[in-house]
Amino acid sequence: MNKDRRTIVGATTTLLLAGAAAKAKAQEAPSPRAVPHGSPGEFNFLHGEWRIDHRKRRDGAWDVFEGEATCWTILNGIGSVEELRIPARDFSGLGLRMLDVENRIWSDYWVNAKSGVVTAPGTTGGFVNGEGVFISEYDDNGATVLVRGLWDRITDSSHRWLQAYSRDAGATWDDDWIMEWTKIGEPRA
Repeated sequence: MNKDRRTIVGATTTLLLAGAAAKAKAQEAPSPRAVPHGSPGEFNFLHGEWRIDHRKRRDGAWDVFEGEATCWTILNGIGSVEELRIPARDFSGLGLRMLDVENRIWSDYWVNAKSGVVTAPGTTGGFVNGEGVFISEYDDNGATVLVRGLWDRITDSSHRWLQAYSRDAGATWDDDWIMEWTKIGEPRA
């Protein structure tokens, strides 16, 4: 990645964190749940250039399309930045994963390029037995819905991210988005 782009990514990351922190303080905290303790470097597997095969559920059918991502490890492994690009759907965004070093909890933030709005608070989670589980919840007309992001099947050259929803407190999950990542190189200099 060139120096100008690196500067922009760094400045953007700083602004995202400041905005997310301010917004999170203004919102009510989600219900408590057990979150595994995180460690620096747990998202290092994302570092590099990726081709991504997507399957997204739309109106009961799977929409299949391709995308790509460039990911960087930052701040000695306590952060990870992802630039996701899906040209076939005119979609792009930025994922930011940060470890709260004191509390040892990962937070996953997202910014859709069309809105520029940081999701806050970030979805919290961590890794157990090589799988990263991040869960958030929202209210759907009085019913609590859980949303789970799962990083699994992690190797040096591939991994999967799976998004699922639960309307029964996590007893069952409905897959909504599956991303199969295949490494194609290192981030551009």
